[in-house]
Amino acid sequence: MENFRNYYELLGVERNSPPDEIKKAFRRLARQYHPDLNQGDKSAEEKFKEFNEAYRVLSDPAARSQYDQFTRFWRGKKNRNSPDFWSASREDDRNDRSKSEEDFSQFGDFNSFIDQLLGRRSKPNSYSRNDEEEVGSSRRGRTSTVEPEDDFPSKNIRDNAKAAPPRPKNVEAELRLPLEKAYQGGRERIKLEDGRSLEVDMPAGMVPGHKIRLRGQGIANGDLFLKIDVVPHHRFRLLGNDVHCALSVTPAEAILGGFVEVPTLDGLVKISLPPGVTVGQKLRLAGKGFPDENGKRGDQLLEIQVAVPRTVSQAERELYEKIRSIETFNPRLDDANSP
Repeated sequence: MENFRNYYELLGVERNSPPDEIKKAFRRLARQYHPDLNQGDKSAEEKFKEFNEAYRVLSDPAARSQYDQFTRFWRGKKNRNSPDFWSASREDDRNDRSKSEEDFSQFGDFNSFIDQLLGRRSKPNSYSRNDEEEVGSSRRGRTSTVEPEDDFPSKNIRDNAKAAPPRPKNVEAELRLPLEKAYQGGRERIKLEDGRSLEVDMPAGMVPGHKIRLRGQGIANGDLFLKIDVVPHHRFRLLGNDVHCALSVTPAEAILGGFVEVPTLDGLVKISLPPGVTVGQKLRLAGKGFPDENGKRGDQLLEIQVAVPRTVSQAERELYEKIRSIETFNPRLDDANSP
């Protein structure tokens, strides 16, 4: 008999396996070989069709019974010296012989039997729109419908040798970037959860929540949207298009002012620190923040912190002692006189 297919072997189950084991095996294989997850892989698509056909037959008790009877008919026609297709137990054989047999000699090959069993008029594994709602009926009027599995990529599992291509679907993924990379933009290689690796030309000035659209990189030529998230920076903090950071100064710099170097996203810049700055005071560097959608940059805000040295040299100590002996500023007295 030509084209015979061992459905039990295809699904990796025993001939006497209960329905729940057959269903579990089919679900596992369907997830692995589903066309939506293997786009362009013809071998995976063909395997999925075979698994689907096997499940349609073995999940329907009536169709499974006829398939088992046909198997015994097929085995009876085989050469006695050829290897047995099945590894069934003696108990299975005794149970099989106790069932009523039908005359399967009318079928020229296995495919014609399956076509009759599933109510198909076309070649095996062909797809018609009628298959979407009713996957087939036997010559005795029985029907067998594949049960939908809502955790598969498609809502309905179909016999889809010639199934319509899946509809384009947009997907979203998160891309976490260092603050400097989000500011500079440029080419970046990313790896998606589905295993794909892409190179992306990213614009400059991406803030958290920013989305990049990659056309055709979703499911079935849908679009992929990369949602930007910025990794917290050890120095800079992004608020809108403004960049905040702390600026540590010495007590002498805080009192006297002068030129100091300040870190920015563009590197170190030298600014003129005004005399008499206090802790928590903020200075603004215009145009040193992130660019907005029109290219206009925000500002950088510097929060003053006065850093006190843990150790000083003998010369520094002598100078500090001299300053303390002559200084007129008393912050505690000022606090007491304040309203």
